[in-house]
Amino acid sequence: MGIGMQIAYFGFPGAAAIEAEAGVQLLRLMRFAQYVSTCHLAVEAVHGPGGTHYDVRLDVVTPEKEFIALPHCTNAEPEAAVRAAFDHAERELGRRGREAVRRNE
Repeated sequence: MGIGMQIAYFGFPGAAAIEAEAGVQLLRLMRFAQYVSTCHLAVEAVHGPGGTHYDVRLDVVTPEKEFIALPHCTNAEPEAAVRAAFDHAERELGRRGREAVRRNE
């Protein structure tokens, strides 16, 4: 079974390009499927004097219902912020996987 994902947009109606990028990035996490049951992606448009930038938050939920909150990622391009959020997830899940292997040795 795959990893579920919910996407929420705040401050703008969203875009197909962002959803497509999130779907591509979710594929990167499939190798960690044993550690992830679902993830929540929030994309917020923050309008300021310097223009609009996008704050992206990715939270991962494990099969044991543990909630893993990852750092916020900000960029002027929402797709770049999404990629950065999944980079954090990949590093964190890789770290947790290595720790699990060490515990079972």
